Amino acid sequence: MTKKLAAAVLLLMVTGQAALVWAEPAPWYRWRSRVSGAVVCAQASPGEGWVRGGGPFRDARCAKLVRPPGQ
Repeated sequence: MTKKLAAAVLLLMVTGQAALVWAEPAPWYRWRSRVSGAVVCAQASPGEGWVRGGGPFRDARCAKLVRPPGQ
């Protein structure tokens, strides 16, 4: 029973590691303030009062657009 449990745990660990190989970083977006018009580049909304203004991008400067699959 112990060997079966160890094998199951090992299998879960290996498959979990394999999933990390294909993981990609979150995309970046330009966010524009509704109040001041300021523009920032972030992976998530800076908060209330911000609207997405462009993207997705691959870098933190919002300079390199993500290409859709197949292009």
